[in-house]
Amino acid sequence: MSIDDIERFCLQLPGAHKRVQWGGVHVFSVGERKMFATLHLSGAGALAFKVDDDHFLGFCDRPGFRPAPYLARARWVSLDRPGVVAAAELKDLLTRSHQLVVARLPKRQRVGLLL
Repeated sequence: MSIDDIERFCLQLPGAHKRVQWGGVHVFSVGERKMFATLHLSGAGALAFKVDDDHFLGFCDRPGFRPAPYLARARWVSLDRPGVVAAAELKDLLTRSHQLVVARLPKRQRVGLLL
């Protein structure tokens, strides 16, 4: 997936919005500013997102994945080159990240955001 494809897909998820922070990092959030993905436009476009706690270490062992700087304690991984992962798998990972974040929102904010 290209950077534009990733942005379009993230913004299609229920309640998702984008803001630019930290010197050009595109931050995708849901609810009241709860991040579910970040896209660094410098270089090849590093992508970071939340994964299930049980799968975090497995992702860190996969080639191309690593613990996301500053967010690893919250079980986020970083993918330096999103193009190395098949588009279908990347969409599933981003959707799962979105759903993990939505599940932690207050009940009144979750309405209509769960897939």
